[in-house]
Amino acid sequence: MPLSEHVVAVFNTSEDTTDILRIVFENAGFIVVTAFTNLLRDGKVDLEHFMRQHQPKVIVYDIAVPYEQNWRLFEHIRGAPACTGVSFVVTTTNVRHVRQLAGDLELHEIVGKPYDLDAIVGAVRQAGAESVKR
Repeated sequence: MPLSEHVVAVFNTSEDTTDILRIVFENAGFIVVTAFTNLLRDGKVDLEHFMRQHQPKVIVYDIAVPYEQNWRLFEHIRGAPACTGVSFVVTTTNVRHVRQLAGDLELHEIVGKPYDLDAIVGAVRQAGAESVKR
């Protein structure tokens, strides 16, 4: 499957941001699926089922306020067996704080807001290419 046809999952708290990212990624040739982080956290979206159904190569995950709570959810998602081999691109309004939370954890990229749309598409392309190599 050509890289442009890879599925990208967007996990975010904002409907507007999710819609914008969907349009940007679809215009770049990706298939986009979405879930709201609060629904994942509350178990209203079953992560294992979502991942089996859509098989994304990359997850774009937003770490919003409160950062520590959303970081813990991110760690839970990243550690889920269904997410093995999936690359993550993290977005946030506070890159410095999220880098501190991440420590030595290997992340593909942390993208700050407001988004440079070309940069986020580039990060997803690179993350997708890396997940294919695994």
